[in-house]
Amino acid sequence: MGRDEKPGSPRPRRSRPEQTPVQRALGLLTRREHSRRELERKLASRGVDAGEAKAAVERLASEGWQDDRRFAELLVRSRAGSGYGPLRIRAELATHGLDRDAIAAAMDTFDGDWTETACDLVRRRFGPGGLTDLAWRRKAADFLIRRGFDGGSVRAATRLDWED
Repeated sequence: MGRDEKPGSPRPRRSRPEQTPVQRALGLLTRREHSRRELERKLASRGVDAGEAKAAVERLASEGWQDDRRFAELLVRSRAGSGYGPLRIRAELATHGLDRDAIAAAMDTFDGDWTETACDLVRRRFGPGGLTDLAWRRKAADFLIRRGFDGGSVRAATRLDWED
């Protein structure tokens, strides 16, 4: 305790030096993967100049810390595992600034069957006797459409024979 401090008084906080844009971006990337666009947007929202943000993201990408391909593959696995369909996932990838080729490559990494995923989702959501009438089939179809499944998968999942 210093000479001028009184017992029980809070100690003054040390001020941390201002982080560079690269340090800020790296801090965001240590929590989870980010796309280039998302990382630049977050840095800008934290007061970093757009040019500096772009340069920081470029540097981290060149050093392997940020990778749009890795981000996209992780997002596909995560969303598919959470019960989302290919249409929704493609749309979300597009919002991250990925081009068609990058989106197609990421979607190709999904090793499951979208129709079977939709069927499993309906079984879990509506139970073994869930689609007994037309109203329940419509509810299931609406649910799958909101989740981003295509028409073929929706038709297959809502015409399930629950006895199988």
